[in-house]
Amino acid sequence: MTWLRNVLVDLADDAPQVDLAERTIAAHHHRRRTVISYLAAVMVVVISLGVTAAVRLLPDGPQEAASVGDLPARGVGPLSYAYKTFCKLGSGKAPAGCRDGGWRVVTRSGKTYYVPEALPSIALRDSPLAISRDGRKIAYYSAEEGTFQVRDLASGQKTTAATKVPKTQLGSISRLMLSDDGRFVAFSKVPDFKDPALLIDMRDGNVRTLPNRWVPIGLSQDGATITLADYSPRSRLRTISHLWPSSSKGETTSVDLPLNYHFSPLAPDGKTVAVIENRSTAEKPCRHGDLALMDTRTGEKRKTTVISGLPSDVSQISLRTWLSAKEVTALTVSVRCRPASEVPDDEPAVIGPPYQTMTAYAVNVRTGKARKLATYRAHDFFDIVLPGPPGAL
Repeated sequence: MTWLRNVLVDLADDAPQVDLAERTIAAHHHRRRTVISYLAAVMVVVISLGVTAAVRLLPDGPQEAASVGDLPARGVGPLSYAYKTFCKLGSGKAPAGCRDGGWRVVTRSGKTYYVPEALPSIALRDSPLAISRDGRKIAYYSAEEGTFQVRDLASGQKTTAATKVPKTQLGSISRLMLSDDGRFVAFSKVPDFKDPALLIDMRDGNVRTLPNRWVPIGLSQDGATITLADYSPRSRLRTISHLWPSSSKGETTSVDLPLNYHFSPLAPDGKTVAVIENRSTAEKPCRHGDLALMDTRTGEKRKTTVISGLPSDVSQISLRTWLSAKEVTALTVSVRCRPASEVPDDEPAVIGPPYQTMTAYAVNVRTGKARKLATYRAHDFFDIVLPGPPGAL
């Protein structure tokens, strides 16, 4: 559905700020969205009724636990993932003990907790969360502090950004990236308006402004070089180096790509991303190309590989965490898609779709072979977080 999001985001350039937020949130928050005639004419996605069987790292049970407590002050093990809970559904069942717009985190051992300090997401305001690559730290927008906070899950130590970030600047689609050591937090959002994206040094209190709308997908260990990706209205990559001191202009390399891609986070080599071409159109939705490796500074493809081992009905793919230099995570959804011409004009709108089953695979970027990792339940790709930098849909 990336191409559909692109259409909605593109409307932002010619719309007033209020209209922009409303249009963007309609593409993002499933729980409050009504698919009006314009949207239905483009594509209707019917969620697959079957639950995908998988070799799982975690059972599905913790998400449906009868009682989910708040995150303890300390002593929490590494996380496997996090997801938002939405309670008002047009169909399907909301998670037991649901807190509307709240974040739940799930440990590798399967324990599930709410993060009460994290500001809930509501209409026109998306509250992001990020997990460090090792799963031992989280970053989120603190409702009490009015800015971003990093929390060490084992010790319970919290580090609060020195710079306040008003809630009004969170946007309707927000992206957050936490560095491996928890020192840096990168924040970007749509719509951009006048307030910039930020790279925050949580230790020294320094802040570097970044271009908005770009998704942070990689950061060097010293925080001096950041890699960004943009998927709308066209696919682009940008590398900004020499970020500190914050008064410097830095050095920027940008690449405009001729095709529309899904991007992975930055690979362990610090200069490569995995990409999958998004070939979806109104008449041929849910189509994607082969996996390829791409140089972030030149846009040059170095290798294209056919992915094998995925179910034939996989229709959406989001590239996430790199598991090693050879394997990247592919988060997938299997849905049935219809061309716009097959959608009747009088078909009722879909209100509040239920949670979807998502299956993660480890894909070998050299051979294209995929192996199952885990299954999850979430509204969509925007509402589930895996450890490490986010990819760009």
